[in-house]
Amino acid sequence: MPREIICLQVGQCGNQVGSEFWRTLCAEHGIRKDGMLEDFATQGGDRKDVFFYQADDEQYIPRAILLDLEPRVINSIQNSDIKNLFNPENIFISKDGGGAGNNWASGYTQGEGVQEQLLDMIDREAEYCDSLEGFTLCHSIAGGTGSGMGSFILELLSDRFGKKLIQTYSVFPNQSESSDVVVQPYNSVLTLKRLTLHADAVVVLDNTALDRIAVERLHIQNPSFTQINSLVSTVMAASTTTLRYPGYMNNDLVGLIASLIPTPRCHFLMTGYTPLSLEVEQGTLTSNIRKTTVLDVMRRLLQPKNIMVSAHAKQRDLANAKYISILNIIQGEVDPTQVHKSLQRIRERKMTNFIDWGPASIQVALSKKSPYIQTSHRVSGLMLANNTSIRHLFNKVLRDYDKLMGPKQDRQAFLDPYKKFKRFQDATGSLCLEEFVDAREVVADLAAEYEACEHSDYIERSRV
Repeated sequence: MPREIICLQVGQCGNQVGSEFWRTLCAEHGIRKDGMLEDFATQGGDRKDVFFYQADDEQYIPRAILLDLEPRVINSIQNSDIKNLFNPENIFISKDGGGAGNNWASGYTQGEGVQEQLLDMIDREAEYCDSLEGFTLCHSIAGGTGSGMGSFILELLSDRFGKKLIQTYSVFPNQSESSDVVVQPYNSVLTLKRLTLHADAVVVLDNTALDRIAVERLHIQNPSFTQINSLVSTVMAASTTTLRYPGYMNNDLVGLIASLIPTPRCHFLMTGYTPLSLEVEQGTLTSNIRKTTVLDVMRRLLQPKNIMVSAHAKQRDLANAKYISILNIIQGEVDPTQVHKSLQRIRERKMTNFIDWGPASIQVALSKKSPYIQTSHRVSGLMLANNTSIRHLFNKVLRDYDKLMGPKQDRQAFLDPYKKFKRFQDATGSLCLEEFVDAREVVADLAAEYEACEHSDYIERSRV
């Protein structure tokens, strides 16, 4: 019996990434841009119904809800080649269409204002499912809608569907170039609090690292948003292959998540993918990899340059970082004995540094490739990893936050946009910082928890 997953796309980034994800899924399952099945897509063996359901006219419709507070991105989807793919009832654009102005408080408050409409859409989609397993949320953490409205939706889902899993694909902002959104650190900290408290698994997609990978691995000088979104959709599609092409392991979301997250709070996952390829006008761009074997793919996945989270730390701190868990999803024609030999070789060469207090092994899930897509490589692999070095990303967000707020909350730069909203006001109507203080504390505790994982006495410490 399929365990269905409903996908919520929130804000500009969430909808751009989400639409690329659905294009990839349609291509992999032999579904045309209008939702009808291609004549050649007769092989079966795949589970389309995890992410799609069939309408009365046999059209496949994504279990997707598209939400935004300004119309630009959703309008562009409705005027694109996949305009007939989505259920029009599942598209929400704010009536005034003004957006959230890159303000978390505005996105959150507007989300609260349309709670009934949102619940109506989510409940209707949930009723279409025979056995709903959970939700995935695509959003960015730095803007207004993806962060603010995304945070509200996380709270809403965990309250309404407490027993269902919530997995997010959260895009972190590019830290290497100055942003035109000065309040980015505020939005990020407020969103990270909700991701820590209400999500079961967060796949971290760091724009800094994605940009670097596009430049270094694919040799694109100035990668566009579309190209970066294409990389993100590749990771999203690969991370769901074991759900859509079921094998004997990891064929539902809970199995995938349970193997990666031993303690509930440490649920932020990094990804790596090899070999990468991108569709461009001149054809397909691929990284300079000619031959792929299982060992080669698994070795490359462990290389820092292929990991889609950047290291904002000194080399000394990075040397202490440890893997809590690793799951490699290998796609293609693979002999299981090759996997065993590759794992042995990696162990012999001590390529990974695991925690001392848990089972130190790389888990491998073998998955079929789509028969409808021709790729130039025989084997490809996705790594989902729980690594303590992710705390440096949280610490970077906190350092940027402290630059604006001041070490003792004495600076309070650029807080005017937040003052206008009730959530940031006290009884007299002046600015109340309680929400910020609480969010900063949650993120700092999260970073400290990951640091504690690096020590061999972590379990004894956590009992105290």
